[in-house]
Order: sequence, then C-alpha cells, then structure tokens
Amino acid sequence: MNYHSYFSGARRVETVIVGTGGFGRSFLAQGLHVPLMGVRVAVDRDAETAAAALASVGVAKECIRICSTFAEAEAAWKAGDFIASADLSCVVGLPVHVVVEATGQPEAGAEHARMAIEAGRHVALVSKEVDSVVGPGLAVAARKRGLVVTPVDGDQPSLLIGLVSWAETLGLGILAAGKASEYDFVFDPARGTLSSNGHAIPLPEFADVLTLGDRDCAEIARRRSKIAAAFTQRAVPDLCELSVVANAVELDPDVPTLHAPIARIGEVPSFFNLTSEGGLFSGPRRLDVFHCLRRPDEVSFAGGVFVVVRCDDPPTWKMLEEKGHVLGRDGSTAMIFLPRHLLGLEAATSILEAGIHGVSSGGVEPRQRVDLVARADMHLPAGHRLAMGGHHHEMVGVSSEIVPAAPLAADSPAPFYLAANRRLVRPVAAGQHIMMADLEVEPASVLLSLRREQDTHFFDPKGEAEA
Repeated sequence: MNYHSYFSGARRVETVIVGTGGFGRSFLAQGLHVPLMGVRVAVDRDAETAAAALASVGVAKECIRICSTFAEAEAAWKAGDFIASADLSCVVGLPVHVVVEATGQPEAGAEHARMAIEAGRHVALVSKEVDSVVGPGLAVAARKRGLVVTPVDGDQPSLLIGLVSWAETLGLGILAAGKASEYDFVFDPARGTLSSNGHAIPLPEFADVLTLGDRDCAEIARRRSKIAAAFTQRAVPDLCELSVVANAVELDPDVPTLHAPIARIGEVPSFFNLTSEGGLFSGPRRLDVFHCLRRPDEVSFAGGVFVVVRCDDPPTWKMLEEKGHVLGRDGSTAMIFLPRHLLGLEAATSILEAGIHGVSSGGVEPRQRVDLVARADMHLPAGHRLAMGGHHHEMVGVSSEIVPAAPLAADSPAPFYLAANRRLVRPVAAGQHIMMADLEVEPASVLLSLRREQDTHFFDPKGEAEA
C-alpha cells in the first residue's frame, strides 16, 4: 500500500494526547513532523507535566499555554498556541478529531474514552489496560455515533492484527500468531551468562540448550525454562495485548497462561506448530508469545510480531527459504514477521486512518471473546489493596490468565484491570481466581459501568434493546 495515495488530499487531523509518559512523549516528538497531523494539545494528571512534555520535544515555552477552562483553551487554540491541561473536559470541545488515550490507567482511561466518544471524537486507545476490559464495548458505542475506537500502530496489538489480516487476505493458513516479549534472553557463551532486562546470571549449563537441533520442542522449552527460572517468563502486558488481539480476530491462546517458550528466531515456526508435527500447540490459529533467545552478537526481534503459516506449496517455500525466509525444521511451516514496534513514532498511521477514513486498525467488529482475569499467587488478606504499579502495570502477588469471556457475576473471575487498585473485601487463597465478589468496587466506577454495558450487548442483546 502506498500511504501517500491512501491519504491523498486529506484534511489535517488534529489530536489530543492524554498521558505524556514514554508513549505519549514519543507521539508528540514524532507528531511535530507528521504533515497531516497536529499535536497541539496535551493532557496529563497536572498541566505542568503536560507542558513539560511539550517543551521537552522542542516546543518553545512561550508558545505553550496552561489552560484550566474551555474558554482558556479556545482562546489559546485560536491564537495558534500549544495547550497543556490537567482535564480532558477542558479541551475535548476544541476542533480536534482524535483523542489519543495513553495513560495506561484503567479507570481514568475508561472515563477519557467515554468522554471523547460522547463529544463526537474518534479514540485511539493506546491503553491496553482499558481495551482488555471494555474495548469491544467502546467500539460498539463509537460505531453507533459514526466513530471508531482504534488501537495504534506502534504497539503490538495493532501491528499483529494488521499482519494477521494481511495473511488471511492472501489465503495463507495461519497456525500461530503473536509477538516477542519486551526483553530478550541473551546467552554469552564466552562468559557463560544469561541476561535479560539488565540482569545477568552465571548459567553456563544453558549452552547445552542454546540450539534446538532435532530435539523435542516441548523438552527443550521445559529445560530452558527451568534453567532460566530466576527470570520472569510470564508478563501481564504480554497476555493483555494478546487478549486484545483475540477479541479482534478469530485466534485464541492454546493455554490460559500461554506457552511463552524461550526460543531463537529461527526456531519459532518449529515451536509454534501442532503437537502432531513436533510443536507445542493442540490446534491451529493459536496466539502466543516467545522470549527471543540470542547471543550478544545476534540481532534482536525488538518486540516485533509474527504469524506462522503452513507451507502449502513446498517448491515455493523452498525458493523463499533460499532467499532467507524462516522455515520450520521440517519445512512445513514458515514465520513471517515484523521485527519492530516503534511506539508513538508510528502511531500516526492509525490515527490518520481513523481521522481521515473513519477506519480502525483493529478488528472490523471486535467481540468480547476472551477475558484477561486475575489469579492470586499468594494468600491475599481481606483489606489488601491490589495496587497496580511499575513499568508493566502489574500487581504484586497477582498473575493473569486468558479465559473465555463471560458476563460479570459475583462468582465470576474479575478482569485483571478491573481488579487493579481496588481492595479485597474477603481473603483470597493462593492459586485462586480473584472473583468479582472479592472486590470493593465503587458504584460510580466508569470502567464497571462500561463493562456492564458491554456484557449486555454481547451476552443479552434483548436486554440491550429493552434498555
């Protein structure tokens, strides 16, 4: 596709970025160079933080106006200034087209998305925490108003949905789709160390499993995992992002916590094959993640995305293998991949698509197919607050699983990010799901309200019609 042709003659798309952390700042930095997009409005918890983000990407301080009312924001807009605010409601009425929600905060993000839709704005939903709980419902609410809610290129869900739809358009038989985890596993044979996320541990025994060869995939996956047990091998963001993908396309995890093998790039189409063919999967069209295993002198997968497809015509795929494409060891599968996700640097393609064509880069009509739910990894007493924090927005002592979706009920597992930052009203034993009845949820919760609307739409259409 030629992007110049796709967006030819288009109007300029004006945006509001909500959340100026790592993603938001990278979006502002690149947005200043996107000819068809404006990035004059930034919102954060306090206006000074938003103003500092604008200044940090090169906007002159005298051109930044801190606004706490719509009147102030409107005057600043007409003057051609950049606008920093602590309140989306102060700026959402400006002549903007897309609200980019990038706070990563479940409750605040849900409120921002609802506000934007009610104001007649498209939503670029970067906050996967919100998307995993109410994304399909928000898409329905937007569609009723002639709007879209879209993930963004730059994050793995949008890129993976695009790669899956491309493969399906070509008629390729998909066995697996997924992404690499954020951090590589780097084995240094000279030092005998295994490193990940800045930590190195002496593990010379890893040399014995550095390559798969003709050995059993399941056995090597287990041995690598056991040797690397000191490293985190399941991350909530990975499961969260694949749950978003599952709700957009007809693919599912093979197991609730994913297989998540430690694998070299060239091994992926062998690991992510059917068990009958020596792989890990019980069936086709599965979602999973792998930890990219490499030596220090080898290239990273860079948290990219992939599809594993069947090699239906061996001569064609033999030719492609000779050109450097990655095939499984038996030649029956191949991996096609994008070794990148550039965060806010490439988000503009999705935002322009929404603002110009009214199209989402996510699912055509996402459905509530799966839920990301919370499970206690240790005893959690009554009164315990499930504080969400850190770079990965995790909760101490709580892990996640991807399970078939169901409407909320007292005895149903709580969506992971609906449980975040809430207190337990009763203890939860280690190994048990955190149930909705275990949580203290304020009646005014926007996230809960939106989730109930979503449940009604997908599980009780009659009830929605009556409402």
